[in-house]
Amino acid sequence: MGSVDLDEFLALADDLLRIPSTADRPADLLRALDFVLDLLGDLTVERFESNGKPSALVYRGSARPDFRVLFNAHLDVVPAAPEQFAPVRVGNRLHARGAQDMKLSALVLALVFRDVPTPFPVGLQLVTDEEVGGRDGTLHQLEQGVTGRFVVIGEHSALRLVTESKGLVDARVSVKGRAAHSAYPWLGDNALVKLMRSLDALLAAYPPATEEAWRTTVNIARVETTNTALNQIPADASAWLDIRFPPEDTDFRDPAQVAAHLAALTGAEVEVPHVEPPHRADPDSLDVRTLRRAARDQGFSGDLLRKHGAADSRFYHQRGIDAVIFGIGGDGQHGPDEYADLTTVVPYHAALTAYLKALPNG
Repeated sequence: MGSVDLDEFLALADDLLRIPSTADRPADLLRALDFVLDLLGDLTVERFESNGKPSALVYRGSARPDFRVLFNAHLDVVPAAPEQFAPVRVGNRLHARGAQDMKLSALVLALVFRDVPTPFPVGLQLVTDEEVGGRDGTLHQLEQGVTGRFVVIGEHSALRLVTESKGLVDARVSVKGRAAHSAYPWLGDNALVKLMRSLDALLAAYPPATEEAWRTTVNIARVETTNTALNQIPADASAWLDIRFPPEDTDFRDPAQVAAHLAALTGAEVEVPHVEPPHRADPDSLDVRTLRRAARDQGFSGDLLRKHGAADSRFYHQRGIDAVIFGIGGDGQHGPDEYADLTTVVPYHAALTAYLKALPNG
């Protein structure tokens, strides 16, 4: 129940980081999950699987309780060059895919969960699909009846607390034209040109951000056509959109409303498979105040943050469960120079321990 030994911890982290647990490697997703489960000892483990993505829920006792606290960690990572799965330490930085996002935080959460006894039920959720949407891990478990009062998600935050996150829209814009020989453009109707005009109208309404701003942003992730001939006018074209929006933007609420809004802006056909609402946790709740105090006692600010990206916190928020992101520090998420700040590991362990010990029973 004392402080974590950094050298022993890093030996475990090295083994976990060497597992290339990407979405296209199901055996390695399972291997990463089993690696962490093996550290936990004789506890109750419920295993789940959805669309080939394994996850687990760990707790004490024979019957699943309504958890007072849930620790949530994902063990999947985005793809990287093979050398990024060979961790390299440079001073207080540990470079590897998943070092910052979020295998080191996951290990700390697992160790604190294992070693700190509490008079109230605490659960550990381990999932392997957060990087591809989270619907087969965290959401799947919630749909299977997992409940709780407060959730700590170990995404990187340098011991600050993310209490707000933007919502997420996945949309596809499509237009139709008329095929013709490219030497006779007056006989055709170029769908790609029509699509570019539609996207220009969309970006006029939501200009690309050139600095951090708490407003709706649109990323044109892909533009495509079925046309494969250089000398043919395309008869169809489509674009994939990734839209992030704050709670204040009321144009993004449900798929039908969003599709109508985007169609009015673009003059195109719009399909909206998913609208994930923004996330918010009460900044004045007992858990947030207790966790902030624990971070400050370790010499960190414990500041409250807004997160532009979506996380699994949104699935809890939809069910009225407060969730915060609280993890170690680092930089380079999803990039070739991703690293964890090792000076935050021991304080993170201590802050989580103090948080659990400070919560009242009942």
